[in-house]
Amino acid sequence: MGAFARFGNELYTGKRSYDFVGKRKIWYTIAIVAVVLSVLIPVVKGGFNFGIEFRGGSQFQIADVKSTDQTLAEDAVASVVSGATTHVTVVGGNSVRVQTDQLKNDKVTQQVSAALAEAYGVEQSDITSSFIGPSWGQDVSKQAIVGLIVFLVLAAILMALYFRTWKMSAAALLSLMHDLLITAGVYAATGWEITPAAMIGFLTILGFSLYDTVVVFDKIRENTTLDADGAARTFGESVNLAVNQTLVRSINTGVVAALPVAAILFFGAFVLGADTLRDISLALLVGILVGTYSTIFVAAPLYANFRHNEPRIAKHDKRVLQSRDRAQTSDDAEGERTEADAPLAR
Repeated sequence: MGAFARFGNELYTGKRSYDFVGKRKIWYTIAIVAVVLSVLIPVVKGGFNFGIEFRGGSQFQIADVKSTDQTLAEDAVASVVSGATTHVTVVGGNSVRVQTDQLKNDKVTQQVSAALAEAYGVEQSDITSSFIGPSWGQDVSKQAIVGLIVFLVLAAILMALYFRTWKMSAAALLSLMHDLLITAGVYAATGWEITPAAMIGFLTILGFSLYDTVVVFDKIRENTTLDADGAARTFGESVNLAVNQTLVRSINTGVVAALPVAAILFFGAFVLGADTLRDISLALLVGILVGTYSTIFVAAPLYANFRHNEPRIAKHDKRVLQSRDRAQTSDDAEGERTEADAPLAR
């Protein structure tokens, strides 16, 4: 624990430093590749696996089955509705959830329920069925998109006012879009359903990612304000120092947030078979990990990149670098004089 505290103290004082801003091209390349893959995966796989709440249809839940063979459900549905699209999922180890296209009427629903009961050797009363119309899913999607847009607009305005520059707001929002796209890409890659619970997870990680970014940006503002005149650091170095000073805090926050979410994901997906817990925790876990990464490697370097060509900052950086060159030249000259005087001393 002492070594970790010493490590954090060295980062804060600048004794130890990692060049996040100077190596920003590497981080940009990694971010671009990750985002491109996240966009291409659903295109290659034919889209996302939306839950029944979005696409509409009928759902049957069969509890306490002796066999979880998914082909039994597929064959049972096909025997009643030829060519129906069927999604079968094992839930909690001893239950089967069957989702189908929208069935024509209650009679067909009863026939499918009877076929499933016969296939799995249970009473028809042990099967619960429900129906969700596609219009409900469209309303949910519309409201989620509206909520996302409103959140982003308000967050952008508030950050621009608080930090008194739109460039911090732009860097934070680009980092946020990076987090959302990668999280969506993970859902596409794993094939897990995007349900209303997952959408809640997506919206939740917006707040976490922005929270971490705002804390780091606040330290950046403090450093760059103090270093505005007569400082020995360039603007990029002041930004990099702020990232190093908040690095331990960002890592601690990310780890503390990720561990319980990972536990919820494990128990929800593999122990309890609770779909809602699984859906929301996957979005949260990926979002927390990616959000912590993007604050350090994407948002802060982007902000430094956005401002380094501003006349005042460019003038300040030029003055700092020229001062260093003069100091280095003076040191070299002093060293040469010392070497020249050495034989006389002997």
